[in-house]
Amino acid sequence: MGKLIIVKPLVEFNLWMHYLYTIYQMLQNKIYLNFFYEIFKTFLVILFGLSIIALTVRAVNFLDLIVNSGYPVLTYFQYSFLNLFGLAPKFIPLSFFLAISIFITKHLQDNEFIILWTSGIKKIQIVNLFFYISLIISVLYLVFSSLITPYVLNKSRGLLSQDNLNSFLPTIRIQKFSDSFKGFTFLVEKKVGNKIQNIFINDKGNNLKGLSPNISNTNETTIIAESGMIEKNNMFLLNGQIISSKKDNIKNEVITFDQLNIELSDLATTTIKKPKLQETSTLKLVNCFLKNSFNGTICNDQVKEEIIPLLNRRIILPLYIPVITLICSFLLIRRKEFFFKDIFIFSYAFVILLSTELFIRYTGINYLIRITYMLLPLILLSLIYFILFLNFSKEVKNE
Repeated sequence: MGKLIIVKPLVEFNLWMHYLYTIYQMLQNKIYLNFFYEIFKTFLVILFGLSIIALTVRAVNFLDLIVNSGYPVLTYFQYSFLNLFGLAPKFIPLSFFLAISIFITKHLQDNEFIILWTSGIKKIQIVNLFFYISLIISVLYLVFSSLITPYVLNKSRGLLSQDNLNSFLPTIRIQKFSDSFKGFTFLVEKKVGNKIQNIFINDKGNNLKGLSPNISNTNETTIIAESGMIEKNNMFLLNGQIISSKKDNIKNEVITFDQLNIELSDLATTTIKKPKLQETSTLKLVNCFLKNSFNGTICNDQVKEEIIPLLNRRIILPLYIPVITLICSFLLIRRKEFFFKDIFIFSYAFVILLSTELFIRYTGINYLIRITYMLLPLILLSLIYFILFLNFSKEVKNE
């Protein structure tokens, strides 16, 4: 039994070394090397384009960090840029599918592949090249999804917890209640520059505890003022009242003031600062199953239901990229039977891409779907490669 435990990793290591050596040998060929550069360049251009479009849309939503939460503009740009590392990996399968499809279609239309066939290069060799390139993309996806993306997203979340309120002024919306801060609600009837009029402030989170003579008994503080001015994190109010309601006491305490200075730098925004599951390292997620604990808490079934789809997305989903590649290789088959028409081949690949996204969320709640999701790429790889090899062999015999 001990020998099997030692031999199995050695066999897997030798298999990966064989793949790497095969890729190295193929890339020594200038034709294969040019193919690799062309596919990889197209892949990067598509990936960058889709990621930038998605980031632009997402960055519009991130404007709430400045408008509602008062974060600095620099924090907004840093947070938006770091989220690019969370968006880009999601487009890797689609980008490579488009890149390999464009490459094959272009070379078929230009009859460039005919030169290869007449020079003695077999179609299965080209398929192997596509397959090995897809393995490189899969490893790239695996590295990003498992290591880089969770780390960078965790850093981006850390930016929100480190920065305090930069300026209170952008969070003010005229004639609208604002609750961007925990336990702190305010309303302003009019705002001109940094001057405000008819101010209403309600504090239930003891953010203004210094304004009450008896802090321990204060339950809620309300401030009403005729006018005021805001300078960064300071609010200067004129002609108003401070109404303090106390625990176990129906009577409120009212203090009238001519001028009041309020320090707002300690206000806590309602922005989520604790890292989400997708921002948690893969090792911690795996630890949930090995030690049945997660971030100091028990890893119960409800937590596992959310973690399993994340692990499948990071580790299993990259295995579907070679499957997409082999499906696109059906375009090389000369005999265009009904189910090998170009439109159907693209449909097969697109359905696989769509299904992997749709069913991955159910892998945490259904055991059968989970096992199927994990085994299906290996089954499809073997089946599709066999169909390709069989069809190419028939073409050789018919020549």
